[in-house]
Amino acid sequence: MQKTVNSAEFRKMIISGSRLLDQNRSKIDSLNVFPVPDGDTGTNMSLTLQSAVKEMGAVSSQQFADICNAVSKGALRGARGNSGVISSQIFRGICSSLKDTKESFTTKNFAKALEEGTKVAYGAVSVPKEGTILTVVRSMSEAAGKLAAKYKDFDEFLKAVIEVGDEALAHTPELLPVLKKAGVVDSGGVGLMTIMRGFLAAFTEDTGNIEDIPTDASAANAKSDEDVFGDNSEVINLDLGEIEFAYCTEFFVIHIKPSTTMADIDRLKEKLMGIGDSVICIGDLELIKVHVHTNTPGRALGFALELGELDRIKIENMLEENREIKAKMEAEKKEMGMLAICSGKGLEEIFKDLMCDRVMEGGQTMNPSAQDIAYAVQKINAANVFVFPNNGNIILAAEQAKELVTNRTIHVIPTKSIPQGFAAALAFNPEESVSENKTNMVHAIDNVLSGQVTYAVRNTKMNGFSLKEGDIIALDNKKILAKGADIEETTLKLIKHLKNDDHEMITLYYGNGVKEEDANDLMDKVQQEFPDCDVDCHYGGQPVYYYIVSLE
Repeated sequence: MQKTVNSAEFRKMIISGSRLLDQNRSKIDSLNVFPVPDGDTGTNMSLTLQSAVKEMGAVSSQQFADICNAVSKGALRGARGNSGVISSQIFRGICSSLKDTKESFTTKNFAKALEEGTKVAYGAVSVPKEGTILTVVRSMSEAAGKLAAKYKDFDEFLKAVIEVGDEALAHTPELLPVLKKAGVVDSGGVGLMTIMRGFLAAFTEDTGNIEDIPTDASAANAKSDEDVFGDNSEVINLDLGEIEFAYCTEFFVIHIKPSTTMADIDRLKEKLMGIGDSVICIGDLELIKVHVHTNTPGRALGFALELGELDRIKIENMLEENREIKAKMEAEKKEMGMLAICSGKGLEEIFKDLMCDRVMEGGQTMNPSAQDIAYAVQKINAANVFVFPNNGNIILAAEQAKELVTNRTIHVIPTKSIPQGFAAALAFNPEESVSENKTNMVHAIDNVLSGQVTYAVRNTKMNGFSLKEGDIIALDNKKILAKGADIEETTLKLIKHLKNDDHEMITLYYGNGVKEEDANDLMDKVQQEFPDCDVDCHYGGQPVYYYIVSLE
């Protein structure tokens, strides 16, 4: 009977949840609402939790406070996509509740932690949507208190909580019609239930089994009459920051004393670690090389003199070097900068031509984390940075990056497509104020319609279409608009669906794998079909989508 969980066992729970999620992330990816090859929920959640495990692994302490802080911080830094960000907030709440644990926690304590995880996760989303991972975690947290009173054993408790979560997951298609139409349950909810099964596996010693998780809408229909429902993040210092240890100290120890042993060299390293960081202490009884950043270089030299003579001593004042770099950066700092997120060499070059200060890789199947975005922002020497996510699944992570940056102001322009990102960048005017530019950018993206052409990755029925694996399909950000036998035909159908009398410009961005001559042929056909519009074509090089189409 496992009635309490100590810090070592809590570590095992986190690792087990992460491992099972990673083993099944491709299966979770396949549950994407749209049957296109860009499902990435499992990947995003797995990378988020792996970041938490990595941060936890760097902590040698067995204190709950240290472990919980590492898990919370690691999950936030690694959060990718909406599902990853929400997952990070669930763990943030759980850890904030458990961090004050002294020796071990009970099922009752864990039930309260689930409640706190739910509260924090809901608070992270401006407009919480039911039928998602939020519904699943809320259902489990609402039931957990009563279940903890009934089950003191963690094995039995987690099984009961998982049963409630599975039932809530099965109902997600009833709460979110788009899931029901696609014939799948919420993929983020499946990811969360996979993690919970990983937690259970830490106690039962089996490998975990996600085969029992409901993954299609039929499961919800079978249970439709049942009653399912019975902190502060650490800020990342990503800039030059303040120097903790001022002097870079390097030297060799030569003519080692006869009484010196290899154990003495190890003790020297320990002493150096006590007075600084970036310690290197390597060698043998013939020669020792030392490097340390410290505020007391004299002590470092004194420790080494106990072993032998000093040679090639070099002590550099890093404070002065840091001041010079900071002064140069401050002198060159501008008021506003722009960061765009995209995938595809051609798209990247277009954003650079539009004067974006930095373009980072990301998009479908490659959602950058909040930390990734924060690092990219910090590399732009501007007081205010406009961020163009260019994907609806990256917007929340971009918003989360605001918490990780202290010396820049991030302004997230909610671009959901590459054409919207281009429109926002075009609206930028360095002569106008930050607020004026932000207003102009938001208005600019409202005037852009866009769609994509790709292929179906599974058989399904959706938006009135009966699709087979391999069908060429066209979609906007909300639904499938057309299907066809070939790429050209489907692209023309897409444009016909999107175009209205106000549109004057049609632009095609052809992706990786599309030949330039084929793209030019399609451009000519579009021009013939729509003679009232100017038609242009550019190499985008994007994965997944044959064409991205923009109408303005």
